[in-house]
Amino acid sequence: MELGSALHFLDNKSILVTGAAGFLAKIFVEKILRVQPNVKKFYLLLRAADHKSAIHRLHNEIIGKDLFKVLKEKCGKNFSSFISEKITLIPGDISHEDLGVKDCNLVQEMLNEVDVVVNLAATTNFDERYDVALGLNTFGAKFVANFAKKCVKLKVLVHVSTAYVSGEKTGLILENSYSMGETLNGVSGLDINFEKNVIEQKLNELRLLGASDKDITQAMKDLGIQRAQAKEDKVHRMKVSCRSEPYMAPRAVPR
Repeated sequence: MELGSALHFLDNKSILVTGAAGFLAKIFVEKILRVQPNVKKFYLLLRAADHKSAIHRLHNEIIGKDLFKVLKEKCGKNFSSFISEKITLIPGDISHEDLGVKDCNLVQEMLNEVDVVVNLAATTNFDERYDVALGLNTFGAKFVANFAKKCVKLKVLVHVSTAYVSGEKTGLILENSYSMGETLNGVSGLDINFEKNVIEQKLNELRLLGASDKDITQAMKDLGIQRAQAKEDKVHRMKVSCRSEPYMAPRAVPR
């Protein structure tokens, strides 16, 4: 999409951004506020206990950064009122249904007003706990998609994933669409509900044993490695099985 048409599209649009304090989200929000001041509203979802905590994160982790220096100079003394008009803070958590937003009125407002959903919330920590990673990067994406489906004015949902979603492919990788259930390696996909049950069972065992927070964190990291290895072993077995199956020529049908 050309810049001009993008700016025209964003005119008078309301945009929900998850992971609003993240690197990409800050750049995205600042750029649109600077080049398309007629954007109607940004709903910025932040992991925060309450609205006061969300305001603190907004000022310290987003608009307080040097990234917003040009916008501040452009707005001058009207910067604070401009931000108040254009930004609505949403304390929440995408690892829960309805993005973990507790204010029912705010949920209904977003469902009625949001035109664009941009999902930028994720953990990129390679040493993350399995329960946290599954909750944010897997169930989080699912819950964002479910929420977007209920937005009555929705025009587009943009999901920004990590750089590691193309399996072991090399070379030029096009952004082809996938059908439900289709996977990169041809092996049946991850059963996320089963994985969630594995996690909950392990956490219950650890709590019954009186494990410390530190021990639980390490156990969850170890579990993630174990589950990844189990998945890799399954893929390997299926590949070997496919190679070892003898070719059976079709039998001739008598006339």
